Amino acid sequence: MENDPGTLPLDGITVVALEQAVAAPLATRHLADMGARVIKVERVGEGDFARNYDDAVFGEASHFVWLNRGKESFCVDLKSEVGRDAVLRLIASADVFVQNLAPDAASRLGFGTEALRAEHTALIVANMSGYGTAGPRRERKAYDMLVQAETGMISVTGTPETATKTGVPVSDIAAGMYALTSILSALFRRERTGVGAQIDVSMFDATAEWLGHPMYMKMYADRQIPRVGLGHAAIVPYDAYPTLDGNILIGVQNDRGWRQLVTEVFAKPELADHPRYATNMLRVQHREEVDALVAEETKKFTRAALDQALADSGIPAAELNDMSGLIDHPQLKERDRWRQVGSEVGQISAVLPPMTFADVEMRMGDIPALGEHTDQVLGELGCSAADIAAMRKAGVVG
Repeated sequence: MENDPGTLPLDGITVVALEQAVAAPLATRHLADMGARVIKVERVGEGDFARNYDDAVFGEASHFVWLNRGKESFCVDLKSEVGRDAVLRLIASADVFVQNLAPDAASRLGFGTEALRAEHTALIVANMSGYGTAGPRRERKAYDMLVQAETGMISVTGTPETATKTGVPVSDIAAGMYALTSILSALFRRERTGVGAQIDVSMFDATAEWLGHPMYMKMYADRQIPRVGLGHAAIVPYDAYPTLDGNILIGVQNDRGWRQLVTEVFAKPELADHPRYATNMLRVQHREEVDALVAEETKKFTRAALDQALADSGIPAAELNDMSGLIDHPQLKERDRWRQVGSEVGQISAVLPPMTFADVEMRMGDIPALGEHTDQVLGELGCSAADIAAMRKAGVVG
């Protein structure tokens, strides 16, 4: 579907992002996908340090490719007065300012929320941090793994023998998504009131929100939910089970699903109302027994045959894919979810954003080279070619 100019949800919105790593770049990339102009402020010579995490994508870093398409890279030295003034002038004409620097770093540079909003009452400022604006951990560095540890996410993730962090940075992603929804909400409110907002989102708070179930189990039942690998602490059967040619994951959500599984798929109607298995709470109490009897039945099927039988009975099931399985997944291919985005190293494959509007496709812009848009942005700020050349010679811009 071709973009219809002017119909993207955030067309006309300008975002200035003083960002790095994952959390803030994720939020602003979604804003860019939805049509906002996102000007990414980067350090001279180095840029966002996520540019150097790896070189997996034709020499480019996989995190940076994932999180920064559709943005403009403005490379400037914020230790210089000229550089700071340029960013302040950008912010003055922006709708949204996003930053996830170390605690108080933005204020020390002259980008504190109170000062900015005193000058620009319609500005939406989104500050992202590891642990929030107060409290004993406020000053701590907060990487995804550290926040997963502090919140207890790691205590409920892994096998009974080994606690692990998640395979993707969920604390970063959670914070990025809460920042995104908060910014969108603030934009909507500003349309009605004309007033901007100060938004504060921390990785710690975002991750704590995701841990509601295990928190309440401990608070009110004094139970630390166990690590159960692919299983579910509160639902049985819910795990990977063997077939004749591999494994399949089955997730029975309720007692009706249990009766369908044992009656329609396994042809074992006597198990439907068995006094040890009839309810989910009973099945959780007898987890090992239930898992063993389910495995005994699944081993009679090929994976494809069992997958089809489960689907025919309306029982949730899934293949245990790796990344190759995801890349080749028919759900992506047959629904035309792959696109190509530009970069300085050529075309790169990317999956369409999850939000699908019926009347317009989200914009998937190019991945910017470091400082690619510096001259353009400075020109918009009124700098001449001679001014820009002098700033570059002085190392103020890159």
